[in-house]
Amino acid sequence: MNFKEKKEIRKEIGMLFQGAALFDSLTVEENVRYPLDMFTEQSYDEKRERVDFCLKRVNMENSNKLYPSELSGGMRKRVGIARAISLNPRYLFCDEPNSGLDPQTAILIDALIKEITLEYDTTTIVNTHDMNSVMEIGDKVVFIYEGLKCWEGSKHDILAATNKYLNDFVFANNLAKQIKINSNGTN
Repeated sequence: MNFKEKKEIRKEIGMLFQGAALFDSLTVEENVRYPLDMFTEQSYDEKRERVDFCLKRVNMENSNKLYPSELSGGMRKRVGIARAISLNPRYLFCDEPNSGLDPQTAILIDALIKEITLEYDTTTIVNTHDMNSVMEIGDKVVFIYEGLKCWEGSKHDILAATNKYLNDFVFANNLAKQIKINSNGTN
C-alpha cells in the first residue's frame, strides 16, 4: 500500500493506549485535535467544534486549555477516548483501558467504551486482563494463552468453559483462596 492508501485506512481506526499516550506539551484540546490535523482538511472552527463535542461526550468539557499533567489518570483516559473517537472511527482499539485506575473509575471507563461502541456502531477490540471489563463490555471473547488463541466464545460461555487455561486465569483468585484454606486445614 502506498502512503495515501494507508492514510485512508488509518482514518477508520481509533486507538486508546494503555497509558493514554497524550502529548505532554500539548493541551487537552490540541491532543484531541491531533488526528483531525493529521487526517482531515477541516477548518480550524470545524475541528474545534468536533473537539468540543468529543470532550463533552466523555464528560471533559471546559478542559480544553489544561495539560495532561493537570489531569488525573481517569481524566487522561477520557481525553484519550475523546481523541480516539475524534475521527468517528469504524474500529476502536483499546489497550488495557483500566490499567492503573481505581475500581470506580474503571467502571466508568468500561461504561463509556460500551456506550460509544453502541452509539457509533463501532467495532471495538479491547485487550485486557481485567475480567470485570470482559464481563461488562465483552460480547465476543477471545482468550490468548502464550501468544495463541486458546478459547473463544461469549462472556456468557466463560463460566461453563472447560478450557483449563481459561479456567486457571478466570478463577485464579478463587483457586488461591481455596489452596490457602486447605493448607490451613480449615473450611
